[in-house]
Amino acid sequence: MTAPSRTGGQILVDQLLVHGVDHIFCVPGESYLAALDALHDASITVTVCRQEGGAAMMAEAHGKLTGRPGICFVTRGPGATNASPGLHIAKQDSTPMILFVGQIERGMREREAFQELDYRAAFGAIVKWATEVDDPARFPEIVSRAFHVATSGRPGPVVIALPEDVLTEMAAVADAPRYKVVESFPSAQQMDDLQKLLSGAKNPIVLLGGSRWSEAAVKDFAQFAETFQLPVACTFRRQMLFAADHASYAGDLGLGVNPKLLARIKDADLILAFGTRMSEIASQSYTLLGIPAPQQTLVHIHADPSELGRVYSPHLAINASPVPFAAALGTLKPSGTPAWSEATKAAHAEYLAWSEPSKIRHPGDFQMGEVMAHLRKTLSPETIFCNGAGNFATWVHRFWPFTRYGTQLAPTCGSMGYGVPAAVGAKRVQPESPVVVFAGDGDFLMNGQEFATAVQYDLPILVILLDNGMYGTIRMHQERDYPGRVSSTLLKNPDFAAYAKAFGGYGERVERTADFAPALERALASGKPAILHCMLDPEAITPSMSLTQIREKALANQSLMG
Repeated sequence: MTAPSRTGGQILVDQLLVHGVDHIFCVPGESYLAALDALHDASITVTVCRQEGGAAMMAEAHGKLTGRPGICFVTRGPGATNASPGLHIAKQDSTPMILFVGQIERGMREREAFQELDYRAAFGAIVKWATEVDDPARFPEIVSRAFHVATSGRPGPVVIALPEDVLTEMAAVADAPRYKVVESFPSAQQMDDLQKLLSGAKNPIVLLGGSRWSEAAVKDFAQFAETFQLPVACTFRRQMLFAADHASYAGDLGLGVNPKLLARIKDADLILAFGTRMSEIASQSYTLLGIPAPQQTLVHIHADPSELGRVYSPHLAINASPVPFAAALGTLKPSGTPAWSEATKAAHAEYLAWSEPSKIRHPGDFQMGEVMAHLRKTLSPETIFCNGAGNFATWVHRFWPFTRYGTQLAPTCGSMGYGVPAAVGAKRVQPESPVVVFAGDGDFLMNGQEFATAVQYDLPILVILLDNGMYGTIRMHQERDYPGRVSSTLLKNPDFAAYAKAFGGYGERVERTADFAPALERALASGKPAILHCMLDPEAITPSMSLTQIREKALANQSLMG
């Protein structure tokens, strides 16, 4: 049967439907009008965003939650470069994502035409694949490849440039078949070797991370950990992979980590690094494990063979993706009561003590320990927590007990401005799930305009905005390295409650701890996108140390050094 003749834009949109796309995020542009026209009649939901960085972060959040490539459309030149933070997040967070970028007509290339960019050169270093479509008949081939590349091995972003005339040109070509994710499985010999290593271990620990997980894989692994009574830690911002109330949970390996957890890892004789790359944050600036040869026996399990041996030379390398490997763990059986069972109980007890918020006190009238304790009592464990980057995120990572898969959206690459767009993306994909954003004052305004998107689509996200009048993380580092020499970190902020109301949402200012609970109740009852503008004392920079204490410690160290 002869394929019908279609515009390139129609062929493109038809390929998205073939591959199961039901939602895209975009900022419209004249460079891809033919694709927008094809979307007009397609059964694909479109979220129109206010800035390309926000749109790309929404698509990345979609990829994190679903495991399917998040789809984003932006226009050429500044539209594309505005989207680059979302690409960088997808790359470092191993998230499947495809960015479609409008492009100048083919006949105008290399004249520096209006908003012209070479997207292979511009994005080649931060994506898995960047390409440009020269012939509308190749859309089925190129889009199919993009889905396979974005989801295979270590997932990541793909960029496809769309010349304007290619989108309007006609072609007769058949659609591609739907993509299939390629899974990698452990061998029987590798599972036997792992069984022997576990049998001979005295003090093992598991470190979980990475992407390509599923709810089933998380359950399979939890059962394995319970059977072997293994202590388990999650790497930076991957806490939704293992329930905090599981008897084996030992905490998270990120910023401001529990010193007792670090000591356990250093003292371990066997480390199972499952899914994680053990990159800079998780490895505590590459100091936790020896490079290239760790002091401990290392079993490294990863879906991408290029990650095995890249930094650490493992005793046992297993190229397997999380779903089949977690299932295969069910074939392993302990020979008796594990020698480390009491150590696992102690590790969990240490986590519980470390993560108890009610004991935390810091300067100021607004006490975050009490706030977190109230949130733990009030919010559902199904709540999706979203955050960008900043010291404020410590309150979530340390004190919120993640117990459900698919409830954490946070950039492991440390990008600011992620929380609000991620929340919008989450609420568009899972409208029944409660979604809460933790944001700092500097962090929020990097993509705060996407609060308007939440209002436009009637998405009742809740933003808990902690305002300390500065770029807090950088100020903390200044006081540590250059005590008393404050430079370029102070902020003069707007009234964020009024900001929320101006967009059509709910807003309230909270200055004292006692006012938080009733404000939270009113915000949730409003049924609107809401901002609670919480005034945090600048001295309350971490749960354990104030700015003054950090400065005084730095000055004392300088004095000792002469």
